[in-house]
Amino acid sequence: MKCPVCGNEVSEEDRFCSKCGAAVSKEAAGFIMVTTPTIHGYRIVKVLGVVTGLTPRTRGFLGQFVGGLQSVFGGEITAFTSELEKARVEAMERVRSKAIQIGANAIIGLDIETSDMGFQTGVVVISATGTAVIVEPEKT
Repeated sequence: MKCPVCGNEVSEEDRFCSKCGAAVSKEAAGFIMVTTPTIHGYRIVKVLGVVTGLTPRTRGFLGQFVGGLQSVFGGEITAFTSELEKARVEAMERVRSKAIQIGANAIIGLDIETSDMGFQTGVVVISATGTAVIVEPEKT
């Protein structure tokens, strides 16, 4: 099966594309995620609580070597860009999955943060946190 947005290969069990984050299952298709506290055109029927998706990432030796070489010349370190993007999509997929599991059809106030685990380990943690809610379209 292929993602309808980017053409990436996805399995039957996947709800979201691991490359671009697009919904690839019927269960996830109508799910809304926003960084704002409300969703224009919808009213919040029920607040289910805070949900979080985490993904720790590190580059292997070769990736760190290439990144080190690129840092000598300045500019974007492309060796890390794709890994960070994958981690962001994975954290968002995890927070969305947790919200769906508790019956939400939306997440409001989504916040994505990146932090270093410290201790010079090279481990970066991407976290996606938001409030799982049930919304319905406003009646006009």
